[in-house]
Amino acid sequence: MTERTAPQSEHRTVLLRGGEVHSPADPFATAMVVERGHVAWVGSEGAADAFASGVDEVIDLEGALVTPAFTDAHVHTTSTGLALTGLDLSRAASLTQALRLVREHSAARPADQVLLGHGWDATRWPEQRPPHRAELDEAAGGRPLYLPRVDVHSAVVTTALLDLVPGATGLTGYHPDAPLTGAAHHAVRAAAHAAVTPAQRTAAQRAALAHAASLGIGTVHECAGPEISDEDDFTSLLALAAAQPGPRVVGYWAEQVADEKDATRIRELGAAGAAGDLFVDGSLGSHTACLHAPYTDAPGTSGTAHLDAAAVAAHVAACTEAGLQAGFHAIGDAALSAVVDGVRAAAEQVGLARVRAARHRIEHAEMLTPETIAAFAEFGLTASVQPAFDAAWGGDDGMYAQRLGADRARTLNPYAALLRAGVPLAFGSDSPVTPLDPWGTVRAAAFHRTPEHRISARAAFTAHTRGGWRAVGRDDAGVLVPGAPADYAVWRTEELVVQAPDDRVARWSTDPRSGTPGLPDLSPGKELPVCLRTVVAGQTVFAGPNG
Repeated sequence: MTERTAPQSEHRTVLLRGGEVHSPADPFATAMVVERGHVAWVGSEGAADAFASGVDEVIDLEGALVTPAFTDAHVHTTSTGLALTGLDLSRAASLTQALRLVREHSAARPADQVLLGHGWDATRWPEQRPPHRAELDEAAGGRPLYLPRVDVHSAVVTTALLDLVPGATGLTGYHPDAPLTGAAHHAVRAAAHAAVTPAQRTAAQRAALAHAASLGIGTVHECAGPEISDEDDFTSLLALAAAQPGPRVVGYWAEQVADEKDATRIRELGAAGAAGDLFVDGSLGSHTACLHAPYTDAPGTSGTAHLDAAAVAAHVAACTEAGLQAGFHAIGDAALSAVVDGVRAAAEQVGLARVRAARHRIEHAEMLTPETIAAFAEFGLTASVQPAFDAAWGGDDGMYAQRLGADRARTLNPYAALLRAGVPLAFGSDSPVTPLDPWGTVRAAAFHRTPEHRISARAAFTAHTRGGWRAVGRDDAGVLVPGAPADYAVWRTEELVVQAPDDRVARWSTDPRSGTPGLPDLSPGKELPVCLRTVVAGQTVFAGPNG
């Protein structure tokens, strides 16, 4: 892209022209004007001439695509930054390679530093097991080391880290030579995170937000809480985001609310709601998602229930009364049944209309049934979901099938059924569980491993842009129309297409409906768009070499 720029001013007016602008206001738009942090106009190249002499900056898009910036509706920002700057085991192809990476990481770090890693997944390793404690002790050189599984619901640790947590061996979820879960996991995680200095934390947060901006992400929903991070981490992130150019951060604090006093404290933290990862259960990978029937590969367990329907009802009712958004982490079918039963009880107490108006949200919502989907629609619950989970663990040979059997696994993440029922969708990554990758997320939903759960690329794109804004109660954003916030990204991409109802793809410029703007072809094997520039509220927060 090339620019012609006038002297700097407090409220700059910018004309972008010579590209493709993804806007429902004009499906053939090639130009856009931004003024005072909002979209002022979208239209054709010829009409753009009228603005050229009266703007502060003209950007020649040179054929690039302009879209709304993405919103990632579920992120753990500090953990994402620590994974970006620290030990990342997500690409380890074997237990042997993972242990080698631990040795290399340990050798490169100060001797007095607690070691942090992330991302191992033994289901992908030929050994089919996590490292034993003795193996980790040796690889880490006897130092404290915390290594959560990719889903962050269990972890392997060294003896030296356990020694920093008095009483850990007596806590629920402690296993002498297996991953820690439950209270034992929470205790060692708290000890490991407490060792992160404020400077390390800030560096990690900056790294995560900069990486998000480089991917065309304009907003992230931080899903924090007392069992995940701590208040200092949460408030420091919100302060950092407010003080520097970068993606917006909408914060959720996952703590139960009993009354107005609790709700006031949540608001004073700067949280948009008492939602996010308020755990009803755990994860499938760690055998802690709560199921109606036992795991296929662990017949003696049906997972772990952290909240029952009564606790859900109390939280939803209190939040609704206080005008605060509520929400939960729920993955297993039994956990989702507890959620809908609890929300139903809350609606009977405070009124269905008030519950629907609050736009409460459920994170992950993987093992849905027709009955729970109908309840989501009835109560106006937003499904905050992660299509990359299916891409990573779906299919007849994936982790889901290992844990549940192929038949149950095929029911997971039913996005098409959710949309048919009228359930609002908001897409995210749960980073660092799966990477920040918005176009990859859209592709994963459009090419779901179970064909009947696929949705159109257009619907998936909407869930990853406008859906995230709607999930926080904003209906006027996430779309490039006059009056909307000027949150947009500029992309280098191949020819635009429109996905037809029968899944055929036609050139967008000859689409007979002519009311639908095109999107990049996201078919498997196609190169995904490359971000050239990301803008939030009219301010550039990322510019690549050609942006």
